[in-house]
Amino acid sequence: MKEADQSKDNPLVWDFDQPWSSILKPAARLCLNTLDFSDLWDEEDSTEDEGTASVNDSSTCLQCPPPPPPLPPPPPPLPPALSPPSLKCANKSRTLKLHWREMESLTPLPRMTRFGTQTIWAALEPVHLDKNRLEYLFESKGSSTCFNGAWRQKQPSLSVLGMKRSNIITIALSSLPPPRLLPPAIYSMDSSVLDREDVQRLQTLIPTEEELSLIKEAKAQNPQASLAQAELCLLTLGEISHLSSRLQLWAFALDYDSLEREIAEPLFHLKLAMEQLAASHTFRCILATVLAIGNFLNGCKARGFELSYLGKLSQVRDTHSRQPLLHHVCVLLLQLYPQSSDLYSDISAVTKAGKCDYSQVQSNLSQLEATCKASWEQLKMLNKAEEKRKVGKGEKWRDEVPEGSLRHQLPNTLKECEGKLKVLRAVHRRVINRFHSFLLFLGYSRTMVRDTKAEDFCKTISNFSLEYRSTRQSILLQREREQQKNGSESPAPNTPTGWRKRQQTPIQEKSEEQCKLEEVLRTPESMLRPDATLPRNRRRMADTQVLSSRF
Repeated sequence: MKEADQSKDNPLVWDFDQPWSSILKPAARLCLNTLDFSDLWDEEDSTEDEGTASVNDSSTCLQCPPPPPPLPPPPPPLPPALSPPSLKCANKSRTLKLHWREMESLTPLPRMTRFGTQTIWAALEPVHLDKNRLEYLFESKGSSTCFNGAWRQKQPSLSVLGMKRSNIITIALSSLPPPRLLPPAIYSMDSSVLDREDVQRLQTLIPTEEELSLIKEAKAQNPQASLAQAELCLLTLGEISHLSSRLQLWAFALDYDSLEREIAEPLFHLKLAMEQLAASHTFRCILATVLAIGNFLNGCKARGFELSYLGKLSQVRDTHSRQPLLHHVCVLLLQLYPQSSDLYSDISAVTKAGKCDYSQVQSNLSQLEATCKASWEQLKMLNKAEEKRKVGKGEKWRDEVPEGSLRHQLPNTLKECEGKLKVLRAVHRRVINRFHSFLLFLGYSRTMVRDTKAEDFCKTISNFSLEYRSTRQSILLQREREQQKNGSESPAPNTPTGWRKRQQTPIQEKSEEQCKLEEVLRTPESMLRPDATLPRNRRRMADTQVLSSRF
């Protein structure tokens, strides 16, 4: 209770002598508002990740030519569907080549990662191809086929500012409260009077020492004259001590949530993108199919390829039907994996991550950390200045800070922002490290990991998935049209269309005969004489004579 009473008596007292390093404590739970990063491992928190580890070893190897490296470990047995050496040599001269970057040897992962202990290429299923058809489609034929109103001056008012500066201030004042209401709202940081846009406008209106001196001199020379609206505003703002620091603190407290969101959301998109790609069965089927086709066309036994080549599948065309290689990949997947999806709908987070700039995300994080650190220093300076003014003749509103105002809650607000910033820093480090680990999982070398940007990688995969979906839909639509065309020309008897056409005419004839028969049965025997009300049918002359003889 005593501590609570002391906090009420001294609401603005804060331990500003606390060193900056003591604030940096490890984050407890990796959650930022509604975004959950708690599944990021502690091992991913290392400052030296897989993509940048062993840089010295690799650099020394690059500086001086080393002796021939030792033989790599024996690769796993290859599927029997691959071409024998004789066919391999023959294919080199008879089929088009895919100019990709081969992964001749896959470096094992340095440790257990979120994606497993092996690369994605080690777990791919072998794809059985129709090699004769591929050789026919992509037969090499000798040519390369792979590829302002008038301004009126107010006479009775004093104006010492330039016209441009005066117009800027006048336009800003049209959206602000009267100048006399600005000082108390700024001292208490009252968001009900000034919102975030108003604070931003005030930051552009901060007067300089030269402007204040000109206004004061003009007022001293003409004490009876009134100041113009722009000069009066600057003079009022100039009387507020530490105006720039107050506005910066206020803007940081209002902007932190949006600044945090600009950093956290791209990281969350990247995290989801890696999870969706790793879990996509269609993505693995595409990689296996393209790898098998490329190994056959190139006559090689590559273990994998750099995924940037996926964007070039639509540029490689066969030499007969001139269909792109992507078309043949889609046809193969529809035959071999009929349950596969269009890929694009499975990796929506990849598309979102491809639109982000992760170098800018890192820059924003560093800027946010610097702003938060500077805010503590500014708050410390303001508190010391206000303590001195309490002894002097300071204005009334300087001592009357409402208890529920943002100025009163600013120390706790900055402390809360620091806690969120620790989580944000840990999230950024772990997501980037996980992305580097994901590239190693895809078979990328450490050099390739360092040179690959997250946004470029995601954009490449997203563009490919969009092309794949479009090609797949075109193939399915063409097949559907062919089926409809064949069905309209000669409908099979077992199909609903053929059955309806076969049954429609007999049913109609039977219904007419049935009506006539029922009408005859309802007619009594006494009515056998000709009756004009009943329908008459034409008969032969012989039948008519027999009928008349009976009567």
